[in-house]
Amino acid sequence: MSRHFIHIQDLGAEGAAKMLARAREMKERSYRADLLEGKNIVLIFEKPSTRTRLSFEVAVRELGGQTIFMTPAESQLGRAEPLRDTARVISRYCDGMVVRTFGEAKLAELIRHSGVPVINALTDEGHPCQVMGDLLTIYERTPDFSRLRVAWIGDCNNMAWSWMEAAAVFPFELSMAFPPGYVPAGNKVSAYLRSGAKISITGDPRQAARGAHYINTDVWASMGQEDERAAREKAFKGFCVDAGMMSLAAPEAKFMHCLPAHRGEEVTEEVMEGAQSIIFDQAENRLHIQKAILEWAFSGGK
Repeated sequence: MSRHFIHIQDLGAEGAAKMLARAREMKERSYRADLLEGKNIVLIFEKPSTRTRLSFEVAVRELGGQTIFMTPAESQLGRAEPLRDTARVISRYCDGMVVRTFGEAKLAELIRHSGVPVINALTDEGHPCQVMGDLLTIYERTPDFSRLRVAWIGDCNNMAWSWMEAAAVFPFELSMAFPPGYVPAGNKVSAYLRSGAKISITGDPRQAARGAHYINTDVWASMGQEDERAAREKAFKGFCVDAGMMSLAAPEAKFMHCLPAHRGEEVTEEVMEGAQSIIFDQAENRLHIQKAILEWAFSGGK
């Protein structure tokens, strides 16, 4: 039976902790293997990507496999063929799918009709690979998550949702700040809280930053929201992570951003290039966590 990585919660608390430890080990050893020797992994990307695509392509190759990259323009994904038919055909040719798409419903459809592992490389609802890589970056510095306070400042986008999910799996405190009109809605937050997640939500970014060991942000207008940019710049006034906001955090606090960044909007140039920034460690760790995810999916998690 295929193992799919769609959500961080798919791993369970013990499995997620093991994955971080394994990814760190892989990084320290410059790990190469033949786990995927003779296997073809198709990358199906309906959204643009730099870090996700490159890290997965390199990870697959360093585990002995080969990749095939597809966009809607290059396949029936952008035409009228039912997704269930595409899924059944792809799974007869390839050994796994890494999919970057819009809604999670497409991932569910692929899983229902394919017999190979499916990995979520980003949807509108979450970005679990990125957040697991970010957690690896934190784990390298502070492996005891039970004493950590992580701040999220900005939009309630897919990154924010995956951070909330992570807080339901790992024992850190998550302090989140959203402007009016961009606060998470629905029952998902309540479900995370019931599961034991320590999540607090405020409209004051300075309050969220106070005492945080790691401060996270992302662009204010994600892919597909470019026409909202002017309205979002107005709504997010005061949410730029600058030196003053970082000064409210814990001593030796670090700044994190999944990239790409709009310098001067959600974060200042000073913070991006400052000593507290660990953004490029985050980017590098995408490669190592991707290897661990692939190993989990293709070796039964052993």
